[in-house]
Amino acid sequence: MKQKAIYPGTFDPFTNGHLDVLERALNIFEEVIVVIAENSLKHALFSAEERLCMIREVTADYSTVSVEMLHDGLLADYARQLGARAIVRGVRQVKDFEYEFQISLLNRQLYPEVTTVFLMPNVKYTYVASSIIKEVGLLGGDVSKFVHPCVLEMLHQKRDELKINKS
Repeated sequence: MKQKAIYPGTFDPFTNGHLDVLERALNIFEEVIVVIAENSLKHALFSAEERLCMIREVTADYSTVSVEMLHDGLLADYARQLGARAIVRGVRQVKDFEYEFQISLLNRQLYPEVTTVFLMPNVKYTYVASSIIKEVGLLGGDVSKFVHPCVLEMLHQKRDELKINKS
């Protein structure tokens, strides 16, 4: 049986740190499904559809990666529906681990067959967070080292749209 994992997140925007974790997951699993999930505690800059297009473009060269949206319901149920055996989570710091640990224990109760796998990105991405990239990018800072060129272009477009809307 093909070992399939899901890699969920809001990915607003998708950073090189996310890509690094995805590439590490591909060293372990035969197939990884990136799942765009909404988080009611976060205000997204990009729509779910924009993030879907963004991540599909970034991962276009990866034949064993697909990108899906979780429209509603529980991640554990979606993992079961897809036949995923693992949930991949990127962990940069202890704070990330504490939050993800609680969620992984709950997911284990909901879907005992799934295992949460914590992967650390390359050290050069340990301080890269989507929220920081969004803020710096919208304020005109250079984030080109931290995102794919298509993501950078989409950030510039958003920045320009927001400037137009403030006029």
